[in-house]
Amino acid sequence: MSAGGRGSGAALLQGSHLGPYEILGPLGSGGMGEVYRARDARLAREVAIKVLPAESSADPDRLRRFEQEAKAAGALNHPNLMAVFDTGMHEGAPYIVFELLQGKTLRGRLDPGALPPRKAVDYAVQIAHGLAAAHEAGIVHRDLKPENVFVTKDERVKILDFGLAKLRPTRDLDDLSTEAATESEITGTGVVLGTAGYMSPEQVEGKLADHRSDIFSFGSVLFEMLSGRRAFRRDSSIETMRAILKEDPGELAETKANVPPALERVVRRCLEKRPEERFQSARDLAFALEAFSAPSATGSKPLPAPGGSRRVVVLALAVVVLIAGVAVAAFLAGQGRAEKTPPSYHRLTFRRGTIWGARFARDGQTIVYGAAWEGQPVKLFATRAESPESRALDLPDADILAISSRDEMAILLCRDYSSLRAQSAGTLARVPLAGGAPRPVLEGVYDADWSPDGSDLAVVRSAGQAWQTWPVKQRLEFPIGKVLFETDGGTIAWPRVSPRGDLVAFLSPEGISVVDRAGEMRTLAPATWCMGLTWSPTGDEVWYTEVGPSPALLQAVTLAGRRRLLDHFSGATTLGDVSRDGRALLTLGTWNLGLAGRRAGETRERDLSWFDGSRMINMSADGELLLFTEQGDGVGGSPVAYLRKTDGSSPPVRLGEGFATRLSSDGNWVLVNRDTPGQLVLLSTGSGQPKILDIGKIEHNWSTFSGDGKQVVLIGCEPGRPNRSWILEIAGGPPRSVTPEGVIGMPAPDKQSLLASDADRRLSLYPVGGGEPRPVPGPPEPGMGSAWAADGHSIFVTERRGPAALVFRRDLTTGRREPWATIEPADPAGVLLVNPDLTADGKSYVYSYARHLSSLYLIEGLK
Repeated sequence: MSAGGRGSGAALLQGSHLGPYEILGPLGSGGMGEVYRARDARLAREVAIKVLPAESSADPDRLRRFEQEAKAAGALNHPNLMAVFDTGMHEGAPYIVFELLQGKTLRGRLDPGALPPRKAVDYAVQIAHGLAAAHEAGIVHRDLKPENVFVTKDERVKILDFGLAKLRPTRDLDDLSTEAATESEITGTGVVLGTAGYMSPEQVEGKLADHRSDIFSFGSVLFEMLSGRRAFRRDSSIETMRAILKEDPGELAETKANVPPALERVVRRCLEKRPEERFQSARDLAFALEAFSAPSATGSKPLPAPGGSRRVVVLALAVVVLIAGVAVAAFLAGQGRAEKTPPSYHRLTFRRGTIWGARFARDGQTIVYGAAWEGQPVKLFATRAESPESRALDLPDADILAISSRDEMAILLCRDYSSLRAQSAGTLARVPLAGGAPRPVLEGVYDADWSPDGSDLAVVRSAGQAWQTWPVKQRLEFPIGKVLFETDGGTIAWPRVSPRGDLVAFLSPEGISVVDRAGEMRTLAPATWCMGLTWSPTGDEVWYTEVGPSPALLQAVTLAGRRRLLDHFSGATTLGDVSRDGRALLTLGTWNLGLAGRRAGETRERDLSWFDGSRMINMSADGELLLFTEQGDGVGGSPVAYLRKTDGSSPPVRLGEGFATRLSSDGNWVLVNRDTPGQLVLLSTGSGQPKILDIGKIEHNWSTFSGDGKQVVLIGCEPGRPNRSWILEIAGGPPRSVTPEGVIGMPAPDKQSLLASDADRRLSLYPVGGGEPRPVPGPPEPGMGSAWAADGHSIFVTERRGPAALVFRRDLTTGRREPWATIEPADPAGVLLVNPDLTADGKSYVYSYARHLSSLYLIEGLK
């Protein structure tokens, strides 16, 4: 060892070496060893090294447990388990080399108190999947507690410390009974191992314990995440263990935790005293929890941009629940407990942000992906499976669409990254992988793929309608200029040309579809929310991911429509590409939609989120109240309108079901869209009864109150027509149009006009009572109106710039536009959308944000 090294009991010093690893500094210590940050010069990466002190190596029991940890952790390979890279011995001291994690333990996350239910369930699902992987490998942890669960900065949960783990030959979990034999040198009857407060009853009694002991410990951890207090904490260890044996932890409701009753039943089943009354496998436990997992947190899409897409997404969520539930049930019924070698996962990216596209190059080893790291713009990077490093390509900000057999990339420039990949268009360009300047090809493109010989491109592009028109009309062309399929309104996504070049697979409004070069189309499988598809290596199946409140499913469907499940995941999962030898690129991550804001006179923002899908609608005029819509598993998946104080001093008030669109100026009424054709609902914020407003055949997208509160201004359309603005009298009567088709607006403070924007984004004031519009001086307005300023003739407009919202004040009498504020979350990583509302004086604001954090994985062994 180099100078400054380690003698008996001495800590390793910075710059010393432990085998091939250079010590960079200490990370911590515990009963099972000292942990250091180190650099592996061979692979140019930083790692964590746990070293058993030399004097402890003479202790047979500590040495045995240290070796046990290395064996247990080294036998596992799963995204929710800490990875082991190496083991070794130096000067009589054994060491283990782990992946270096950035973040904090679950204990650190729990120090301030209970977690929001959506976050607790998200973590719990990941822990359950990690336990399932360990149990299926024949390993029982036996010391699961918050200190042994780590949460990385990108919200990936990792189970740590297998120092008390029990290894046994891998077999079906049904064969592991309470009486199953254990390795006698690790545990025998009468030996108590574990941490008081998280032990199972069988551990407390010194009985033989199997995988169901981990499930009890898991229940204790989940109880603490939801309630903020330990399930069995007493004044002493003896009293704590007595409580584990004889007492129940109490009702979660008593802790003032806002926990659905069904979720509390899951916790209680985990904490049953008798192992046979608990969940019998961590895999079953994970499935049970995924019924509560938030779309934003465990794999669903973000809420859509303002407009009619709300209705589409609400319907989509309902269908996703049905389809995903049927698929999982069919899989479990058909597969039973047949043994299957699980796929292996190799993480390729380690920075904090969002992965967009990912494709294999011609050699099958080089991987190109588009990513936005740490709040920066989307850039292209290249990596290889055997390397932990990525290099940025010397290209403008862009996303990768496809790489041809000639190693020519199809990339997308100028894409709006504030919405889903399949819902934002840009400029298609070609550029050699070896380098060079991109050559623009076509505008208004959403996605593209190369033909097998690299000569032609299949593209999805806009059908050319105005930006206000919803739903968006799209067409699939192959080659460019030859239309194979076109929607009347709906999404086409993920076009992929077959290996023979005779078919194009894609997501149509009907599901997973294929179309031949003559335009003959057929749908292979329903898939309401597909997040990526590609052809199998043999070209006889289409592989695709489908997300929803249930697990994200990676499925395969033949050209005859026969489906099978390849794997399932916890988290937002996107299939990027599949190589010729069957390796797959998958993006795994999380979605979150939250709220934040700052009131006048305050210096710091406060978090105003409720469950998993909190979306800001608007504030009261004085900035004291906030109307928002919650649309996630915390409210059962359907939208619910809430009202809360912006000081965060009390929980929100649930107003009723439906997607809220506006709070009245007096704060007494809320407009809600319940997706019932021909209806809009007025909900009282007090004790009044709901009132149904008849909007006839108008397909409603958004609504607000007029200046005097006696009318409702609608943005909507007649069936098959573009959007426009309408006036509806609250007292009764049919809606009447105010603006031409393709022109939409919001009420002006003068109560006599609407400020409207046309297809070219030019502003005009339209008289409510009819007459010619009055153009607003100045250039087109690229931003979106946030609020009227107090002077009555200026508006606040917002432009999205990556994870920030730039707020401008525009004077409508002069056309002058001046910067007002920049609103950006303190942590911009993964933030795609910031949508603010301001009070008239511009001093108070609230905004909703969408955050997508993801990592790229290489998956091997899919069959």
